[in-house]
Amino acid sequence: MKRRWRIATEQEILDGKTTDVYFKRTEEVLRTDNQNPLVYAEITVSGMPEELDWGVIAGIDDALKLFEGKNISIYGLAEGSVFWPRVSSGVKVPVLSVVGHYADFAVLETPLLGFICHTSGMVSKTAYLRKASGDRTLLSFGARRTHPAITPQVEYAAYIGGCDGVSCILGAELLDIDASGTMPHALIIAFQDQVKAWNAFDKVLPEKIPRIALTDTYLDEVVESVMAAENIPNLAGVRLDTTGSRRGDFKRIIQEVRWELDVRGFKNVEIFVSGGLNSEKILQLQDAPVAGYGVGGAISNSSAIDFAMDIVAIHVGDEWLPAAKRGKFSGRKKIFRCPDCLQMDVLMKADAAPTCSCGSNMNLATLKLMDQGTRSIPSRTPDEIRESISEQTSLLELP
Repeated sequence: MKRRWRIATEQEILDGKTTDVYFKRTEEVLRTDNQNPLVYAEITVSGMPEELDWGVIAGIDDALKLFEGKNISIYGLAEGSVFWPRVSSGVKVPVLSVVGHYADFAVLETPLLGFICHTSGMVSKTAYLRKASGDRTLLSFGARRTHPAITPQVEYAAYIGGCDGVSCILGAELLDIDASGTMPHALIIAFQDQVKAWNAFDKVLPEKIPRIALTDTYLDEVVESVMAAENIPNLAGVRLDTTGSRRGDFKRIIQEVRWELDVRGFKNVEIFVSGGLNSEKILQLQDAPVAGYGVGGAISNSSAIDFAMDIVAIHVGDEWLPAAKRGKFSGRKKIFRCPDCLQMDVLMKADAAPTCSCGSNMNLATLKLMDQGTRSIPSRTPDEIRESISEQTSLLELP
Protein backbone atom coordinates (compact mmCIF):
# COMPACT_ATOMS: atom_id res chain seq x y z
CA MET A 1 0.00 0.00 0.00
CA LYS A 2 1.40 3.36 -1.04
CA ARG A 3 1.01 5.93 1.69
CA ARG A 4 0.78 9.67 1.43
CA TRP A 5 1.57 10.07 5.13
CA ARG A 6 3.01 7.82 7.84
CA ILE A 7 -0.36 7.09 9.40
CA ALA A 8 -1.60 3.68 10.54
CA THR A 9 -4.97 2.51 9.28
CA GLU A 10 -7.64 1.26 11.67
CA GLN A 11 -7.10 -2.28 10.39
CA GLU A 12 -3.34 -2.07 10.95
CA ILE A 13 -3.96 -1.04 14.55
CA LEU A 14 -6.38 -3.95 15.04
CA ASP A 15 -3.89 -6.35 13.44
CA GLY A 16 -1.16 -5.34 15.87
CA LYS A 17 1.01 -3.66 13.23
CA THR A 18 1.63 -0.68 15.53
CA THR A 19 2.94 -2.87 18.36
CA ASP A 20 6.48 -3.29 19.65
CA VAL A 21 8.11 -6.15 17.79
CA TYR A 22 8.99 -8.13 20.90
CA PHE A 23 5.30 -8.77 21.54
CA LYS A 24 4.96 -10.31 18.08
CA ARG A 25 8.03 -12.45 18.72
CA THR A 26 6.64 -13.46 22.10
CA GLU A 27 3.40 -14.58 20.47
CA GLU A 28 5.36 -16.63 17.92
CA VAL A 29 7.41 -18.34 20.64
CA LEU A 30 4.36 -19.12 22.77
CA ARG A 31 2.35 -20.58 19.91
CA THR A 32 5.25 -22.59 18.53
CA ASP A 33 5.88 -24.10 21.96
CA ASN A 34 2.15 -24.65 22.62
CA GLN A 35 2.21 -22.27 25.58
CA ASN A 36 -0.77 -19.98 25.92
CA PRO A 37 -1.56 -19.51 29.61
CA LEU A 38 -4.72 -17.89 30.91
CA VAL A 39 -3.52 -14.73 32.62
CA TYR A 40 -4.74 -11.71 34.52
CA ALA A 41 -2.87 -8.60 33.38
CA GLU A 42 -3.47 -5.20 34.91
CA ILE A 43 -2.68 -1.65 33.91
CA THR A 44 -1.29 0.61 36.61
CA VAL A 45 0.57 3.92 36.74
CA SER A 46 4.35 3.74 36.58
CA GLY A 47 4.69 7.50 36.76
CA MET A 48 2.41 10.52 36.85
CA PRO A 49 3.39 13.86 35.28
CA GLU A 50 4.86 15.90 38.12
CA GLU A 51 2.12 18.51 37.94
CA LEU A 52 -0.63 15.92 38.49
CA ASP A 53 -1.75 14.55 41.84
CA TRP A 54 -4.93 12.81 40.73
CA GLY A 55 -5.82 11.92 37.15
CA VAL A 56 -8.76 11.10 34.89
CA ILE A 57 -8.70 7.81 32.99
CA ALA A 58 -9.73 8.12 29.35
CA GLY A 59 -9.27 6.25 26.10
CA ILE A 60 -11.00 3.21 27.63
CA ASP A 61 -13.76 3.12 25.03
CA ASP A 62 -11.21 3.20 22.21
CA ALA A 63 -9.12 0.51 23.86
CA LEU A 64 -12.09 -1.83 24.23
CA LYS A 65 -12.59 -1.81 20.47
CA LEU A 66 -9.25 -3.60 20.11
CA PHE A 67 -10.72 -6.68 21.79
CA GLU A 68 -14.16 -6.91 20.22
CA GLY A 69 -14.89 -10.45 19.05
CA LYS A 70 -11.93 -11.91 20.94
CA ASN A 71 -12.07 -14.40 23.81
CA ILE A 72 -11.07 -11.64 26.23
CA SER A 73 -12.74 -10.15 29.31
CA ILE A 74 -11.85 -6.73 30.66
CA TYR A 75 -12.48 -5.13 34.04
CA GLY A 76 -11.74 -1.62 35.24
CA LEU A 77 -12.84 1.95 35.67
CA ALA A 78 -15.38 3.60 33.40
CA GLU A 79 -14.29 6.19 30.85
CA GLY A 80 -13.80 9.52 32.60
CA SER A 81 -13.21 8.17 36.11
CA VAL A 82 -11.01 10.11 38.50
CA PHE A 83 -8.25 7.91 39.90
CA TRP A 84 -5.22 8.02 42.15
CA PRO A 85 -2.00 6.18 41.20
CA ARG A 86 -1.75 4.39 44.57
CA VAL A 87 -3.90 3.84 47.62
CA SER A 88 -2.84 4.44 51.22
CA SER A 89 -1.42 0.91 51.54
CA GLY A 90 0.94 1.62 48.65
CA VAL A 91 -0.83 -0.74 46.25
CA LYS A 92 -1.11 0.59 42.72
CA VAL A 93 -4.62 1.14 41.37
CA PRO A 94 -5.42 -1.26 38.48
CA VAL A 95 -7.35 1.11 36.22
CA LEU A 96 -7.86 -1.71 33.71
CA SER A 97 -7.45 -5.50 33.88
CA VAL A 98 -7.39 -7.97 31.00
CA VAL A 99 -8.28 -11.65 31.42
CA GLY A 100 -7.50 -14.03 28.59
CA HIS A 101 -4.96 -16.35 27.04
CA TYR A 102 -1.84 -14.26 26.71
CA ALA A 103 -0.91 -15.10 23.12
CA ASP A 104 -4.38 -13.95 22.08
CA PHE A 105 -3.76 -10.34 23.12
CA ALA A 106 0.00 -9.88 23.54
CA VAL A 107 0.41 -7.84 20.34
CA LEU A 108 -2.35 -5.44 21.41
CA GLU A 109 -0.56 -4.19 24.52
CA THR A 110 1.17 -1.34 22.72
CA PRO A 111 -1.95 0.19 21.10
CA LEU A 112 -3.93 -0.47 24.29
CA LEU A 113 -1.49 1.59 26.32
CA GLY A 114 -1.24 4.18 23.58
CA PHE A 115 -4.96 4.79 23.65
CA ILE A 116 -5.10 5.44 27.38
CA CYS A 117 -1.69 6.99 28.17
CA HIS A 118 -2.01 9.94 25.82
CA THR A 119 -5.74 10.54 26.15
CA SER A 120 -5.67 10.28 29.95
CA GLY A 121 -2.84 12.81 30.09
CA MET A 122 -4.77 15.33 27.99
CA VAL A 123 -8.08 14.83 29.80
CA SER A 124 -6.39 15.11 33.20
CA LYS A 125 -4.58 18.30 32.22
CA THR A 126 -7.80 19.79 30.87
CA ALA A 127 -9.61 18.91 34.10
CA TYR A 128 -6.94 20.85 36.01
CA LEU A 129 -7.32 23.79 33.61
CA ARG A 130 -11.07 23.65 34.13
CA LYS A 131 -10.59 23.82 37.90
CA ALA A 132 -8.23 26.77 37.51
CA SER A 133 -10.64 28.59 35.16
CA GLY A 134 -13.64 28.37 37.47
CA ASP A 135 -16.84 29.25 35.63
CA ARG A 136 -15.10 31.23 32.89
CA THR A 137 -15.15 30.06 29.28
CA LEU A 138 -12.39 27.60 28.38
CA LEU A 139 -11.67 26.81 24.72
CA SER A 140 -9.25 24.33 23.15
CA PHE A 141 -6.98 26.00 20.59
CA GLY A 142 -4.38 23.22 20.43
CA ALA A 143 -5.10 21.70 17.00
CA ARG A 144 -1.96 23.18 15.45
CA ARG A 145 0.26 21.79 18.19
CA THR A 146 -0.26 18.12 17.37
CA HIS A 147 -0.20 15.70 14.44
CA PRO A 148 -3.31 16.32 12.31
CA ALA A 149 -4.19 12.62 12.27
CA ILE A 150 -4.95 12.69 16.00
CA THR A 151 -6.39 16.19 16.28
CA PRO A 152 -9.97 14.87 16.71
CA GLN A 153 -8.75 12.77 19.64
CA VAL A 154 -7.11 15.83 21.19
CA GLU A 155 -10.38 17.73 20.88
CA TYR A 156 -12.32 14.82 22.38
CA ALA A 157 -9.97 14.84 25.37
CA ALA A 158 -10.23 18.60 25.73
CA TYR A 159 -14.02 18.57 25.56
CA ILE A 160 -14.71 15.78 28.04
CA GLY A 161 -12.03 17.21 30.33
CA GLY A 162 -13.98 20.45 30.61
CA CYS A 163 -13.40 22.74 27.64
CA ASP A 164 -16.54 24.55 26.54
CA GLY A 165 -15.55 24.36 22.90
CA VAL A 166 -12.87 23.22 20.46
CA SER A 167 -11.39 24.89 17.39
CA CYS A 168 -10.80 21.92 15.06
CA ILE A 169 -13.59 21.46 12.50
CA LEU A 170 -13.48 17.65 12.39
CA GLY A 171 -12.99 17.39 16.13
CA ALA A 172 -16.13 19.44 16.67
CA GLU A 173 -18.10 17.45 14.08
CA LEU A 174 -17.29 14.17 15.81
CA LEU A 175 -18.39 15.69 19.11
CA ASP A 176 -21.59 16.96 17.48
CA ILE A 177 -20.90 20.55 18.48
CA ASP A 178 -20.05 23.73 16.58
CA ALA A 179 -16.36 24.58 16.27
CA SER A 180 -15.26 27.62 18.30
CA GLY A 181 -12.81 30.36 17.43
CA THR A 182 -12.32 34.06 16.82
CA MET A 183 -10.01 35.36 14.08
CA PRO A 184 -6.26 35.03 13.36
CA HIS A 185 -3.71 37.79 13.01
CA ALA A 186 -3.46 36.71 9.37
CA LEU A 187 -6.93 38.16 8.69
CA ILE A 188 -5.88 41.56 10.02
CA ILE A 189 -2.61 41.50 8.11
CA ALA A 190 -4.31 40.44 4.87
CA PHE A 191 -6.41 43.61 5.02
CA GLN A 192 -3.51 45.64 6.45
CA ASP A 193 -6.16 47.50 8.42
CA GLN A 194 -7.79 46.37 11.64
CA VAL A 195 -11.11 48.11 11.09
CA LYS A 196 -11.51 46.82 7.54
CA ALA A 197 -10.77 43.28 8.70
CA TRP A 198 -13.19 43.45 11.63
CA ASN A 199 -15.94 44.92 9.47
CA ALA A 200 -15.44 42.27 6.78
CA PHE A 201 -15.65 39.56 9.43
CA ASP A 202 -18.86 41.10 10.74
CA LYS A 203 -20.35 41.46 7.25
CA VAL A 204 -19.51 38.03 5.83
CA LEU A 205 -20.03 35.54 8.64
CA PRO A 206 -23.39 34.32 10.04
CA GLU A 207 -24.86 36.17 13.00
CA LYS A 208 -24.62 33.07 15.22
CA ILE A 209 -20.82 33.43 15.24
CA PRO A 210 -19.86 35.74 18.13
CA ARG A 211 -18.12 38.94 17.06
CA ILE A 212 -14.88 38.72 19.01
CA ALA A 213 -12.17 40.97 17.59
CA LEU A 214 -8.46 40.24 17.86
CA THR A 215 -7.01 43.50 19.17
CA ASP A 216 -3.24 43.30 19.42
CA THR A 217 -1.92 43.12 15.85
CA TYR A 218 -0.45 46.57 15.15
CA LEU A 219 -1.27 48.95 17.99
CA ASP A 220 -1.56 48.98 21.76
CA GLU A 221 -4.19 46.57 23.08
CA VAL A 222 -6.19 49.38 24.64
CA VAL A 223 -6.23 51.41 21.43
CA GLU A 224 -7.29 48.49 19.25
CA SER A 225 -9.91 47.28 21.73
CA VAL A 226 -11.54 50.71 21.81
CA MET A 227 -11.33 50.90 18.00
CA ALA A 228 -13.13 47.57 17.70
CA ALA A 229 -15.85 48.57 20.16
CA GLU A 230 -16.44 51.83 18.31
CA ASN A 231 -16.60 50.23 14.86
CA ILE A 232 -18.49 46.95 15.38
CA PRO A 233 -22.04 47.61 16.64
CA ASN A 234 -22.64 44.07 17.92
CA LEU A 235 -19.16 43.39 19.28
CA ALA A 236 -19.30 40.57 21.84
CA GLY A 237 -15.72 40.75 22.97
CA VAL A 238 -12.06 41.32 22.25
CA ARG A 239 -9.27 38.76 22.33
CA LEU A 240 -5.79 39.59 23.57
CA ASP A 241 -3.14 37.22 22.22
CA THR A 242 -0.15 39.45 22.79
CA THR A 243 3.20 37.85 22.03
CA GLY A 244 5.32 37.17 25.09
CA SER A 245 8.07 39.58 24.00
CA ARG A 246 5.55 42.47 24.05
CA ARG A 247 3.36 41.38 26.91
CA GLY A 248 4.94 42.85 30.03
CA ASP A 249 2.45 42.55 32.88
CA PHE A 250 -0.44 40.85 31.08
CA LYS A 251 -2.78 41.26 34.03
CA ARG A 252 -2.23 45.04 34.07
CA ILE A 253 -2.85 45.22 30.33
CA ILE A 254 -6.16 43.39 30.76
CA GLN A 255 -7.19 45.69 33.60
CA GLU A 256 -6.39 48.76 31.53
CA VAL A 257 -8.36 47.46 28.55
CA ARG A 258 -11.35 46.81 30.81
CA TRP A 259 -11.22 50.27 32.30
CA GLU A 260 -10.94 52.07 28.98
CA LEU A 261 -13.82 50.07 27.50
CA ASP A 262 -16.00 50.72 30.54
CA VAL A 263 -15.29 54.43 30.70
CA ARG A 264 -16.51 54.72 27.10
CA GLY A 265 -19.70 52.80 27.81
CA PHE A 266 -18.65 49.42 26.41
CA LYS A 267 -19.22 47.43 29.59
CA ASN A 268 -20.91 44.65 27.61
CA VAL A 269 -17.73 43.92 25.61
CA GLU A 270 -15.97 40.97 27.22
CA ILE A 271 -12.25 40.22 27.27
CA PHE A 272 -10.83 36.87 26.21
CA VAL A 273 -7.16 35.96 26.43
CA SER A 274 -4.93 33.34 24.83
CA GLY A 275 -1.29 32.61 24.12
CA GLY A 276 0.89 30.28 26.19
CA LEU A 277 -1.65 29.80 28.95
CA ASN A 278 -1.48 27.00 31.50
CA SER A 279 -3.08 26.33 34.88
CA GLU A 280 -0.56 28.45 36.77
CA LYS A 281 -0.99 31.46 34.48
CA ILE A 282 -4.77 31.14 34.51
CA LEU A 283 -4.78 31.13 38.31
CA GLN A 284 -2.75 34.36 38.23
CA LEU A 285 -5.46 35.93 36.06
CA GLN A 286 -8.46 34.79 38.07
CA ASP A 287 -8.90 38.18 39.72
CA ALA A 288 -8.49 39.97 36.38
CA PRO A 289 -11.56 40.97 34.31
CA VAL A 290 -11.34 38.01 31.93
CA ALA A 291 -14.38 36.27 30.45
CA GLY A 292 -12.56 33.29 29.01
CA TYR A 293 -9.35 31.56 28.02
CA GLY A 294 -8.08 29.94 24.85
CA VAL A 295 -5.59 27.18 25.65
CA GLY A 296 -3.49 25.30 23.12
CA GLY A 297 -0.27 23.46 23.84
CA ALA A 298 -1.03 23.04 27.54
CA ILE A 299 -3.64 20.49 26.44
CA SER A 300 -2.41 19.00 23.17
CA ASN A 301 1.22 18.81 24.32
CA SER A 302 0.43 17.68 27.86
CA SER A 303 2.52 14.83 29.24
CA ALA A 304 1.13 11.34 28.82
CA ILE A 305 0.41 9.37 31.96
CA ASP A 306 2.92 6.53 32.12
CA PHE A 307 0.74 3.44 32.36
CA ALA A 308 2.20 -0.06 32.15
CA MET A 309 0.58 -3.47 31.76
CA ASP A 310 1.86 -6.46 33.72
CA ILE A 311 0.76 -10.04 34.25
CA VAL A 312 0.08 -10.37 37.99
CA ALA A 313 -1.82 -13.68 38.15
CA ILE A 314 -1.86 -16.88 36.13
CA HIS A 315 -4.55 -19.58 36.06
CA VAL A 316 -3.23 -23.05 36.90
CA GLY A 317 -5.61 -25.95 37.40
CA ASP A 318 -8.67 -24.40 38.97
CA GLU A 319 -7.10 -21.47 40.79
CA TRP A 320 -5.42 -18.16 40.18
CA LEU A 321 -1.81 -18.06 41.35
CA PRO A 322 0.13 -14.87 42.11
CA ALA A 323 2.59 -14.17 39.31
CA ALA A 324 4.06 -10.67 39.30
CA LYS A 325 7.54 -9.40 38.59
CA ARG A 326 9.47 -7.40 41.15
CA GLY A 327 7.93 -4.05 41.99
CA LYS A 328 4.39 -5.16 41.17
CA PHE A 329 1.58 -6.41 43.39
CA SER A 330 0.40 -9.96 42.60
CA GLY A 331 -3.14 -11.23 42.42
CA ARG A 332 -6.54 -10.23 41.09
CA LYS A 333 -7.89 -7.06 42.65
CA LYS A 334 -10.93 -4.85 42.99
CA ILE A 335 -11.08 -1.07 43.31
CA PHE A 336 -13.33 0.64 45.84
CA ARG A 337 -13.96 4.37 45.86
CA CYS A 338 -15.44 6.82 48.34
CA PRO A 339 -18.47 8.67 46.90
CA ASP A 340 -17.74 11.76 49.01
CA CYS A 341 -13.99 12.38 48.63
CA LEU A 342 -13.09 9.93 45.81
CA GLN A 343 -10.28 8.29 47.78
CA MET A 344 -9.69 4.69 46.74
CA ASP A 345 -8.78 1.33 48.18
CA VAL A 346 -7.61 -1.82 46.41
CA LEU A 347 -8.42 -5.25 47.82
CA MET A 348 -7.99 -8.84 46.68
CA LYS A 349 -11.22 -10.00 48.26
CA ALA A 350 -13.93 -8.01 49.95
CA ASP A 351 -17.02 -9.45 51.58
CA ALA A 352 -18.03 -5.92 52.58
CA ALA A 353 -17.13 -2.51 51.23
CA PRO A 354 -14.28 -0.86 53.15
CA THR A 355 -14.75 2.36 55.09
CA CYS A 356 -12.99 5.49 53.88
CA SER A 357 -10.81 7.54 56.22
CA CYS A 358 -13.46 10.28 55.94
CA GLY A 359 -16.01 7.90 57.49
CA SER A 360 -18.08 7.09 54.40
CA ASN A 361 -18.58 3.60 53.03
CA MET A 362 -16.75 3.01 49.78
CA ASN A 363 -18.43 1.63 46.66
CA LEU A 364 -17.12 -0.94 44.23
CA ALA A 365 -15.58 0.98 41.32
CA THR A 366 -14.32 -1.94 39.24
CA LEU A 367 -16.75 -2.68 36.41
CA LYS A 368 -16.92 -5.58 34.01
CA LEU A 369 -16.39 -3.66 30.79
CA MET A 370 -16.13 -6.57 28.36
CA ASP A 371 -17.24 -10.20 28.56
CA GLN A 372 -15.57 -12.56 26.10
CA GLY A 373 -15.17 -9.91 23.45
CA THR A 374 -18.59 -8.28 23.93
CA ARG A 375 -19.07 -4.97 25.69
CA SER A 376 -20.85 -5.35 29.01
CA ILE A 377 -21.91 -1.74 29.44
CA PRO A 378 -23.02 0.76 26.78
CA SER A 379 -20.85 3.63 25.65
CA ARG A 380 -21.73 7.07 26.97
CA THR A 381 -21.81 10.21 24.85
CA PRO A 382 -19.00 12.76 25.19
CA ASP A 383 -21.45 15.11 26.92
CA GLU A 384 -22.37 12.43 29.47
CA ILE A 385 -18.70 11.68 30.15
CA ARG A 386 -17.96 15.40 30.41
CA GLU A 387 -20.71 15.88 32.97
CA SER A 388 -19.46 12.90 34.99
CA ILE A 389 -15.93 14.29 35.08
CA SER A 390 -17.25 17.69 36.14
CA GLU A 391 -19.22 16.15 39.00
CA GLN A 392 -16.20 14.19 40.22
CA THR A 393 -13.66 16.99 39.99
CA SER A 394 -16.00 19.33 41.87
CA LEU A 395 -15.08 17.24 44.94
CA LEU A 396 -11.34 17.76 44.44
CA GLU A 397 -8.82 20.55 44.83
CA LEU A 398 -5.83 21.45 42.70
CA PRO A 399 -2.55 20.21 44.21
